Amino acid sequence: MRTGISTACLYPTLVEKSLKHLLSMDFKLFEIFINTFSELQPPFLHSIQHMLRESGAEVKSLHPFTSGIEGMLFFSEYSRRIEDGLEFYKAYFDAANELGAKLLVLHGQRGYQTGKITEEEYIERYLRLFRLGKSFGITVAQENVNLFRSEEASFLQRMREQTNGECAFVFDIKQAVRAKQDPFAVCRAMGDRLVHVHINDHKAGADCLLPGSGEMDYAQLLRQLRCVSYDGDLIIEVYRSNFSQDSELLQAKSFVESLCTGTYV
Repeated sequence: MRTGISTACLYPTLVEKSLKHLLSMDFKLFEIFINTFSELQPPFLHSIQHMLRESGAEVKSLHPFTSGIEGMLFFSEYSRRIEDGLEFYKAYFDAANELGAKLLVLHGQRGYQTGKITEEEYIERYLRLFRLGKSFGITVAQENVNLFRSEEASFLQRMREQTNGECAFVFDIKQAVRAKQDPFAVCRAMGDRLVHVHINDHKAGADCLLPGSGEMDYAQLLRQLRCVSYDGDLIIEVYRSNFSQDSELLQAKSFVESLCTGTYV
């Protein structure tokens, strides 16, 4: 496992400025949060790639800015929008290939309790997107997200079983906590299809903190990851409001490195 960080940690700072700042802190592995249409265009992507090459860094994953409307794009009753959504996401797959990323993070369907799309239909549409991504060499990985269909461990387990393993998952600790789910149950439900981890921390009254700043049982997390032979990375993902100094990010970086190298006690 390696230690990485999401550019979303510095949002709303522009992506290129966030990346430059994090590179100056010696981060070498990134999830890039694409925040608008122009950031999918070749000139912008080339400039990001140049920054990465100059620093010997790489991108592991992309996070789309349309994650909040994926329910409308892919999981509504309007069939033409599904086709258009699939066509639009090719731009993300092209961007991922340009930056060397292998994963695209999916939120999925918000407001699923009142929606008319069944679980079976959701899985069928996810498979279409997953297979399209694979045709570009990109894995579309379903993240567990509070208030989305993917918030419950039981759903994630059924999704894994019903796709016969033709799926992938992103585990986010804070999202499990916000959804009042046992983080370890969520992680366990993803099983050997877990490919990516957004790492953070929490404690009573604070559902998102920098890793090492709360009460998360990382020893148990590491045991679970070993049980499924997890060979992905640990990507720090918090919000800008969760820290005030660069030194706090560097401390979190050091902490996550201890998890990755097996020196955590």
